[in-house]
Amino acid sequence: MSFAQLNLSPEILRAITDQGYTEPTPIQAQAIPPILEGKDIMGGAQTGTGKTAGFTLPMLSRLQPGANASASPAKHPIRALILVPTRELAIQVYESVKTYGKYLPLRCAAVYGGMDMTPQTRDLRAGVEILVATPGRLLDHIQQKTMHLSKVEILVLDEADRMLDMGFLPDIKRILALLPQQRQSLMFSATFSEEIKKLANKLLRDPVLIEVAKRNSIAELITHVVHPVVRDRKRELLTHLIKSEDLRQVLVFVRTKHGASRLAEQLERDGVTATAIHGDKSQPQRTQALAEFKQGIVRVLVATDVAARGLDIEDLPHVVNFELPTTPEDYIHRIGRTGRAGTKGDAISLVCEDEKELLKGIEQLLKFRLASQTIAGFETDAQHHSAETEGTRAKSSRHKSLQHEQKKLFEPRPRRPDEAHSASHLKEGRKDAKSSREYTGVHKRSSKTPEDPLFSQPYIPGASSIKRPGDTTAGSEASSKADHSRHKQQSKPLAALFMPRSPAKPKQES
Repeated sequence: MSFAQLNLSPEILRAITDQGYTEPTPIQAQAIPPILEGKDIMGGAQTGTGKTAGFTLPMLSRLQPGANASASPAKHPIRALILVPTRELAIQVYESVKTYGKYLPLRCAAVYGGMDMTPQTRDLRAGVEILVATPGRLLDHIQQKTMHLSKVEILVLDEADRMLDMGFLPDIKRILALLPQQRQSLMFSATFSEEIKKLANKLLRDPVLIEVAKRNSIAELITHVVHPVVRDRKRELLTHLIKSEDLRQVLVFVRTKHGASRLAEQLERDGVTATAIHGDKSQPQRTQALAEFKQGIVRVLVATDVAARGLDIEDLPHVVNFELPTTPEDYIHRIGRTGRAGTKGDAISLVCEDEKELLKGIEQLLKFRLASQTIAGFETDAQHHSAETEGTRAKSSRHKSLQHEQKKLFEPRPRRPDEAHSASHLKEGRKDAKSSREYTGVHKRSSKTPEDPLFSQPYIPGASSIKRPGDTTAGSEASSKADHSRHKQQSKPLAALFMPRSPAKPKQES
């Protein structure tokens, strides 16, 4: 089948030919005819299969009869509204509309966050028939009354599942309340969940379901590989893979904006040119980062899931999951950046021990197990723990052996019979000496120094034999009686220490 058989206008066919396309993709071939008939569509296809052109081409064809070249803004009301979740996807869809509608007098504009509203307001007031918008910025313009949606004929929800995941459902409901009831509604998504079905039941009327592949499926040309690794060594392993395999144009996914910037800086320090793209970057910064990546100025583009939606990179060879996504469907969106238009691609996942449950959920969604390959020197937490356990066991064994040797070294040597007999006699002799000391109650000193009676003998009043010079016998007796009368109340003798001492007698020279 060719595009000429799809009843598209000559102007649109001419624009398609300019792009070098001759045959539609499966989803284009199935979606274009019912859209041209004015039916609602619920379409699902693998990312990169051309679903954007699948609704852009028939939408332009349906709007073409009412196109005009008038300069009056009133002649160019918003007739088609395309809602997308991210700025990058808004730019991609806007460029697609401009590319295929360049020979038609239809005006198109894109409004999204991260940019000054003044240029967008100027474009809206000049009049546009096709508006591509993110929900948040669209409501900002509605509140400022710079636009009206009362003339919308076609509503398109692209990447509807991502808009629900990002919490845009309340904004979508507010926007739907401003649209005419009589309109054509198209819903496209890479994956379908039960939540998407509920939204489709409220939004679409008797929709035509289009699925060119199994639900939540992926391209068959993508090679999947899982590298188990310790979390702290993920960046080291990523650098090793890029340098050892000389990888070029590597799109790396992380979960957080801070993690994206930090990883890009670390890769730069490792000698790998890298840049980051996430929600905290301004639109000019994101555009520049994407342009440098496409041109090969940088080898690695680190991105979050939200920022990567809508990235249109031709022949992207490598996608790396530095961190596994928290929802299995996001894995399909991530690797959908590679393996497009019949080209081969690699999907590499660096998985640590605490991400095993996330990996299990992805495999359950895909209905097959991903190949696992351990890189030498980069083991998982379990393998690392096992190695540490073995090392601890070996160290403990060596420690116990050393303790045993030391114990043997200090153990008493067994005595021979003659040594035992001598030791027995020595022990008995010691016992006899101890018994003798206990019996006498006096420990004999070996010192030759005579004992001082001042400290060793008790003092008894009236019994002192110490004589002072000049004392007489009568005086001694009187003094003894006086002392006895003073101390007759004492019942205990005084220590010799408190006894008056007589002057020392001079030694006579012999």
